Amino acid sequence: MLVSRLRFTQQIASRFVRSPAFWQASRAKSGGTLRTPFLASFLDTAPKASCTALKHVRPLPCQAKAMSSEAPKQISTPKAQKVNIALCQIAVSEDKDKNIQTAKAAIQEAAQAGAKLVVLPEMWNCPYSNESFPKYAENIDAGFSPSVSAMSSAARENGVTLVAGSIPESSNGKLYNTCCIFDDQGKLLAKHRKVHLFDIDIPGKITFKESETLTQGDDFTVVDTPACRVGIGICYDLRFPELAMVYAQRGVQLIVYPGAFNMTTGPAHWELLQKARAVDNQLFIATCSPARNQGAGYTAWGHSMIIDPFAAIVAQTQELAGTVHAEIDFAQVNERRQNMPMFKQKRFDLYALIDKTLS
Repeated sequence: MLVSRLRFTQQIASRFVRSPAFWQASRAKSGGTLRTPFLASFLDTAPKASCTALKHVRPLPCQAKAMSSEAPKQISTPKAQKVNIALCQIAVSEDKDKNIQTAKAAIQEAAQAGAKLVVLPEMWNCPYSNESFPKYAENIDAGFSPSVSAMSSAARENGVTLVAGSIPESSNGKLYNTCCIFDDQGKLLAKHRKVHLFDIDIPGKITFKESETLTQGDDFTVVDTPACRVGIGICYDLRFPELAMVYAQRGVQLIVYPGAFNMTTGPAHWELLQKARAVDNQLFIATCSPARNQGAGYTAWGHSMIIDPFAAIVAQTQELAGTVHAEIDFAQVNERRQNMPMFKQKRFDLYALIDKTLS
């Protein structure tokens, strides 16, 4: 009986020594041996011979590695100002030229209404489908991109900072879901390639695999614009809190997510995720969707909106084509962080976020 108990105990120990998540330091009756809660209770009732065998169980080297308690540097946000922002939820067709003209008209109307920062939707120049991405793709780096040229001109002519949604980009034999950011002189400040590809399968609801045609981006995008310091994500990027956390550490005041959530994920998560990213990181969130088209192969949820650092909805629209207008005061970012200094209160002795792009 004792031998059988010993073998069982050794099997348990072998299993847990391979599982870092189960190793919680517990130094009780085992003479300083690290024990999981399960093993601790077992040891308290096990025969002495079994306890002796388990005293030699140790975590693997990688499990015992100490974690640095040094807090990462949080970059200060730029000087706060009030900015009029417009989210252009435009209708997208199969005609690229028509889509470009629609986007230009929406930008002009937004600027005439006082907007200084204008945002377009995800895949605003083409239908959202794997069949469309290769057909509508443009080589931005090679300078052959009618969509980018038109947006550069629109930003300059209307004197606005433009987060130009996203378009399919071709580069070195690969396709990307890419957002371009322009200053009010029409200069291309940065490109963001979608980091997290939309690959989902919800039986009976929706299946989509962006990875069938697109390649994921491999960098963060933080841009100092005339309006504010902005971080960029695209649609599915919204689901990954680490991206927003890195942006917050880099002093971002506003994260813009051009996105096209669908009729399954939109009602469930679109607003929820925006509020979570905003309140967790104490900054503004803006999302811009295409208008809903029930006849399209992929039906967008719509509901473009702006969320403040306290998770309140500043402004939003519904599913049809239209523009969201709002004045946002970036002083709220510092105010909320002073009222509730969450970054300073983080337990970096217990966990850490590592920005590997800076190493």
